[in-house]
Amino acid sequence: MPDEETPKAKMPKKTDNPEGEMSVREAGKKGGDTVRNRYGSGFYEEIGRKGGEATRERHGAGFYEAIGQKGGRVVKEKYGADFYEQIGHKGGQKVKKLIADAKTAAAEKAAREEKT
Repeated sequence: MPDEETPKAKMPKKTDNPEGEMSVREAGKKGGDTVRNRYGSGFYEEIGRKGGEATRERHGAGFYEAIGQKGGRVVKEKYGADFYEQIGHKGGQKVKKLIADAKTAAAEKAAREEKT
């Protein structure tokens, strides 16, 4: 009787395969890079804002609150309530480091300007 293991996921095809095919992910990245090069990176911000405004008009401002709560419940179920404390701490540490780095850079810049 053959093994009844679950089938393994297929790996996406690479661009360097003999048939020249690319994965959906690679095609998406190539298209995204082309759009960025043509319209600039701010284009994504603009279309995102327009999409958000259209969604708000279609579903109401409370829609975002509802989907945020739904997502929060899913994350809480998956990772537990302590997860929020952990990611909050990590975020706080990151901000603390960024502030310290900015202060160091400003002090170094001031020292360089003082020398000239």
